[in-house]
Amino acid sequence: MKNNIAIIILLFLGVVSCKKNDTEAPKETATEKTTTAVVTFTDAQIKAIDLQLGDFENKNLTTTLKINGKLSLPPQYQAQVSILTGGVVKNIFVQEGEFVNAGKTLATIANTDVIQLQQDYLENIANLSYLEKEYQRQKELRDDNINAGKTYQQSQRELQIAQAKKETLKSKLAQLGINASNLSSKNIASNIAISAPISGYIQHINLSMGKFADANAVLFEIIDNRFLYLDLKVFEKDIHKIKIGQQIEFSDANDVSHSHPAKIYAINKAFEPNEQAVIVHAKINETTETILPGMYVEARVKIDNTNTKALPTEAIVNNGNDHFIFVTTGKNIFQQIKVNIGATDLGYTEVKVIDVIPANAKVVIKGAYYLLSELTKGSGE
Repeated sequence: MKNNIAIIILLFLGVVSCKKNDTEAPKETATEKTTTAVVTFTDAQIKAIDLQLGDFENKNLTTTLKINGKLSLPPQYQAQVSILTGGVVKNIFVQEGEFVNAGKTLATIANTDVIQLQQDYLENIANLSYLEKEYQRQKELRDDNINAGKTYQQSQRELQIAQAKKETLKSKLAQLGINASNLSSKNIASNIAISAPISGYIQHINLSMGKFADANAVLFEIIDNRFLYLDLKVFEKDIHKIKIGQQIEFSDANDVSHSHPAKIYAINKAFEPNEQAVIVHAKINETTETILPGMYVEARVKIDNTNTKALPTEAIVNNGNDHFIFVTTGKNIFQQIKVNIGATDLGYTEVKVIDVIPANAKVVIKGAYYLLSELTKGSGE
């Protein structure tokens, strides 16, 4: 009987013990969950990563809209140089990549037709002088009723024909770069000078010494990159945010570390073909040789200014789609705090706290990445 009582007591104690263990286990799990967002570093670790603490700051942050586009050049600042008549290349005075001013002689071309054209002009000038005198004589005779009206009219007609021919030949010579006003029998030019129609850089040279240059063939290409502008594509949902006069910072898509200023001066009034987007034009506010026509760019349009609580951008880390900061909760103890972010400008980002921050807690403004790495270490295993 005593043995049976002892067995019953032992069984009872075992059941109680099991229940106690079952109730304590969840408490340990809950404790682990509450401590997973806390990281403890040693003094040596803090020194090694140069961890720094700070506070929230009130900042005027500029809200920006990021848009893409490319650099373009107005047609009046790019030129393809050709000639109206062919000839043999005698001289080339420039090289590719060289900057030239408008009017500079790029090359000379020999053409016998040019010599004949100058001769025709000089002969016409001499004939015109005779016809002017003859006309004046016939006019005086007509006033005195000495000559016939037909003779006077014939003299007038020949003078008008010669005057028209003079202007025609003068225009043809001007198109070939020859100033007819200074032309005489002593300075007849044997070569045609090819001049730069605009100032800019020589992009291509399509001729060589001694080669016959065809009429209307493109011999030189010149571009003036000082007048580059931006063509930016803005989609329908963002069009209302864009206004003429807004400031822009843009960078080459392959070198985002160097930014350049620009200003919106025009907005297209129709969507692009097959796209719900319009092209916005912006003038570059500086002269630089590091950007070229056709380059793709990333631009940030300044929308408005917001006075808000902010932290240095490097104080904010992300894990997936969530953003976090770290604050102190004790000596060398750092708690992860979930936040939402807003505008980013000049190295600072707007921060809206979601979790509760302990009173008087300092914010980790440098080294937050290392704390996140320690916190998530092994999470992928």
